[in-house]
Amino acid sequence: MEKVLLRNIDVSDSHTLEVYRARGGYRAWEKVVQSMKPDQLIDEVKASGLRGRGGAGFPTGMKWSFVPKDNPKPKYMVCNADESEPGTFKDRLLIEKDPHATIEGTLIAAYGIQSHTAFIYVRGEMAFAAGVLERAVEEAKQAGFIGENVFGSGYDLDVIVHRGAGAYICGEETALLSSLEGGRGWPKVKPPFPATHGLFGCPTVVNNVETLAALPWIIERGAPAYAAMGTEKSKGTKLFSVSGHIAKPGVYEVEMGYPFKKFLEEDCGGVPNGRRLKGVIPGGASMPVLRPEEIEKVTLDYESVQAAGSLLGSGGVIVMDDSTCMVRAAWNISRFYAHESCGQCSPCREGCHWMEKIFWRIEQGQGDNSDMDLILNVAGNIMGNTICPFGDAAAMPAGAFIRKFRDEFEAHVAERKCTVRDA
Repeated sequence: MEKVLLRNIDVSDSHTLEVYRARGGYRAWEKVVQSMKPDQLIDEVKASGLRGRGGAGFPTGMKWSFVPKDNPKPKYMVCNADESEPGTFKDRLLIEKDPHATIEGTLIAAYGIQSHTAFIYVRGEMAFAAGVLERAVEEAKQAGFIGENVFGSGYDLDVIVHRGAGAYICGEETALLSSLEGGRGWPKVKPPFPATHGLFGCPTVVNNVETLAALPWIIERGAPAYAAMGTEKSKGTKLFSVSGHIAKPGVYEVEMGYPFKKFLEEDCGGVPNGRRLKGVIPGGASMPVLRPEEIEKVTLDYESVQAAGSLLGSGGVIVMDDSTCMVRAAWNISRFYAHESCGQCSPCREGCHWMEKIFWRIEQGQGDNSDMDLILNVAGNIMGNTICPFGDAAAMPAGAFIRKFRDEFEAHVAERKCTVRDA
């Protein structure tokens, strides 16, 4: 498979403008500005079948088309580099090793919606990555790819790198925009959607780093070439961050529709040290865990993973072998979400802490047989009852751990201790 997103990663000094241009960088940007109308660009992205890689999987070109053309207000393009999902580190790699691909993709997207100001919102903890990105933006400005009258076209565009303050919730697009405006990172009720009422109340598009980094390749090679990869509904390639009990952890690029089991066993080297696979989370910590038998026929695309009972999400694959205590794993994940809840919605604010306390009680050998059903009840009351998907992100994994490994929870209660680590 020809690499789309990781094509420059292993090249020496790939983060520099000189190397990026030597490998064809910014040719797509020049093509867009000099020979394409905004509507043509949007149609090309629609035809490619590119879907958002931040987790939701919404068609990218369609998202751009929602921006009203007759609105007199400024339009804003925002690159979401607030990668905070546990188990996910693909965007960080792209920014650190190939920042100009993200920048060029941001420029292309901005042109598509006719924005003259673009922001790249970087996760606060990614200080090194932010520095790399800031230097790359300055290089692009000095070269004339960003600024006034780009390529003599009369089109002006500025790019601003903004560092977040380390809040998971700011990965949600409306919370990100609230933070970018200088306010608390609280999600907003939708509708209205950012496409019409976004940053500073103006039309705005927010796209993930991986989504934008695919655009230069699509423009240069053409939408049909990208659409030829993947499945009927999940086109192109996808990055997967693989961690946990796996022989070869790291970031992998595979074609959508690739067999999940083959990916883990062959590409990633399988579970090491003679242990057996016990569970795997396919899309980051907010997605339901899958048992080994559930991934037998699963392929790495949105539809197949969803049919198996989980979600592809951000592609954060977390592998757990048979030495893993699933009670402790569930508690650890719930602790994260209890800490990161923004507190705006009472079901999430109260429910996340409640679930975390119950998981901890079971983990400490002080649980009751009714605790598992209580967690499922709390999770059920959070699901679908919050302004943003954060509540669902906390409730889904909690419920999945209980349903799929209930015998282990019951053993914790009966034995008053962990039956896995102490075995």
